[in-house]
Amino acid sequence: MHPALQGLITIIVGVGGCVGYFYFSNMFLDKVVFPAKGKNIGRNINRANIVRPWLFLFPALFALGLYLAYPVVETLRLSLTERETLPDGTSVFNWVGLDNYRQMFGESKFWEAMGNNMLWLLFVPAAATAFGLLAAQLTDRIKWGNLAKSLIFMPMAISFVGAAVIFKLVYDARPLGQEQIGILNALYLQLGGDSPIVWLTVPFWNNFFLMAVLVWIQTGFAMVILSAAIRGIPEETIEAAVIDGAGPFQIFFKIKVPQIMGTIVVVWTTITLVVLKIFDIVFAMTNGQWETQVLANYMFDKLFRANDWGVGSASAIVIMLLVSPILIWNVYNARKEMR
Repeated sequence: MHPALQGLITIIVGVGGCVGYFYFSNMFLDKVVFPAKGKNIGRNINRANIVRPWLFLFPALFALGLYLAYPVVETLRLSLTERETLPDGTSVFNWVGLDNYRQMFGESKFWEAMGNNMLWLLFVPAAATAFGLLAAQLTDRIKWGNLAKSLIFMPMAISFVGAAVIFKLVYDARPLGQEQIGILNALYLQLGGDSPIVWLTVPFWNNFFLMAVLVWIQTGFAMVILSAAIRGIPEETIEAAVIDGAGPFQIFFKIKVPQIMGTIVVVWTTITLVVLKIFDIVFAMTNGQWETQVLANYMFDKLFRANDWGVGSASAIVIMLLVSPILIWNVYNARKEMR
């Protein structure tokens, strides 16, 4: 079957199934479970109204349970077991308790990945938010600001793997004497460098070369959100500051930034969540070599290369534990603002 036709059938079946579920379940509730007739008509209507919201919530709750809650519970279970392949080819999972966590915490690669993730957390959200805020402020002050915003936002349309391939060409190194297609090495040699540098193999600094890819992508996201926040600042406060003799820098740092601090924090935490789950860029550019391992790449190696489901699942739990506090904090602040 042609993929386009298959996709169309999936959409029709999915949408039609949802419509059919809501129509027939609502009809079943009103006419069979709590019929609006007889001496208990008022009580039945009240009972139906109590049940009806749960009837409409059930598909969403079922999907969340199936695709979110169940995988978390199953991953936790696997992290406490060890997979054993029997002679007949079947697999059994033996309970080992916290042995997988002890093994993981005893591996240098895990601590390398943890350290690199912390380095990403320190640099990427701060850099992307700062560049996004700077771009939002500057593009609002020029005539061709919308065009500039479009160009800055454009990397958001590129996948992480696509961006990684682009930057891999930027960092490319050819032997001395050959034409350099990598921009960095071409500039380095033009400025008097002795020989091309294989940038992605330079210890410690290669992590920053990888981070630059994510900063390049996320700056556009930060700019769009922060630009909207800046435009929402009341003009009266800025005009009052100008009348009081405040300069551009004072207006920006003492008037604008404090008023959009909530938005800055939201952007910062959103990018932080992306950083904690980063995988594609590292996998496509270095595959965790040359001391660039991150937690998601470590998990992938354990699960799909070493076939170690126990340690791989344990590393997934660690990633979830790192992400959860930020998610909870974001939800708490969102509800606080709504109230």
